[in-house]
Amino acid sequence: MEILAAVAGLALIAVTLWDAFETVVLPRRVSHPVRLTRAFYRSTWWLWTRLARVAPRGGDGGEISSPREAFLGLYGPLALIVLLSLWAAVLVVAFAMLQWSLGSALAVATPTAPGFGADLYMSGTTFFTLGLGDVVPRGGLPRALAVIEAGTGFAFLALVIGYLPVLYQAFSRREADISLLDARAGSPPSATELIRRNAAAGQCEALDPVLQRAEEWSAQLLESHLSYPSVAFFRSQHENQSWLAALTATLDASALVLTCLDGIPTGQARATFAIARHTAVDLAQLFDLSPTKPVPDRLPAADLARLRTVLAGAGIPLRADPDAATRLTTLRGLYEPYVAALGAYLLMALPPWLHPEGVPDDWQTTPWAPPDELPS
Repeated sequence: MEILAAVAGLALIAVTLWDAFETVVLPRRVSHPVRLTRAFYRSTWWLWTRLARVAPRGGDGGEISSPREAFLGLYGPLALIVLLSLWAAVLVVAFAMLQWSLGSALAVATPTAPGFGADLYMSGTTFFTLGLGDVVPRGGLPRALAVIEAGTGFAFLALVIGYLPVLYQAFSRREADISLLDARAGSPPSATELIRRNAAAGQCEALDPVLQRAEEWSAQLLESHLSYPSVAFFRSQHENQSWLAALTATLDASALVLTCLDGIPTGQARATFAIARHTAVDLAQLFDLSPTKPVPDRLPAADLARLRTVLAGAGIPLRADPDAATRLTTLRGLYEPYVAALGAYLLMALPPWLHPEGVPDDWQTTPWAPPDELPS
């Protein structure tokens, strides 16, 4: 039994430390399926979403989140804390198993005989570097093990302290550009509004800087979410905004520029579409999601006709090519199945192609004044 406990303890320590290294330190996507973090997030997210589905969906979609969205918003930070606690608990138990396999060679301040309970207590006080001194190891090997555990605990705590600021910095960088879309593309963001507001009255060249900013944001999203997948579970501050909606609106707008708009250079749109599509595909692969066709269709023929009417009314030139709709459908097929799979898994709604009528932007709504009293 002592040999089995020693082997199991060493295996738990190795697996946990390697898992923490891959999650916190390694700046790339991990492909192998056997991971403590992967199993933790899959199981807890499955349970959390089942509970969220029974929560009411009230709220205005803007400043006030629905109970369901508020519940989902708790998962990201809470799961992160539980994961860190799980790593620490496994390491404490594993080192206690090693001490027990050495015969519980402890000097206890009470007359109680040492056992696994004393080993677990000493392991906890050593890992968190409390140094109480009421239980101490006896013999060279148990003392060396205690020193190794103290060093591991100190390094683990330092890693956690450095990990959390990096994680929240990645979240803040992501959310800054999502907030900027409120005035540029509406809430929720839509490709039609993004083009109409930024290329109105024939000023089509004004759209290029917006797409360039979207290209840079998509690249940052890809890098941060592949390096730290837990950030994907962090929800935006407003219910009608999300990183997935912003990414989808970017792809929609780029596809429109490439297929339906006339007189606009397509170089920037092509580059933006490429990196945004790359982001959608890689993040779907990160969560092992199979592409899924959106149901219902996000842009039926009637909505496409209305979309063209809205853009034409804003003075934006449209191509008269009858094959433009076919090319747009082809481009949509390159990314919509992936964003649809992400939306279904993360319970994030995909944005509409057309801005909902009568729905104000978030900046136009406050608790003190109705939307019609604020400038549009």
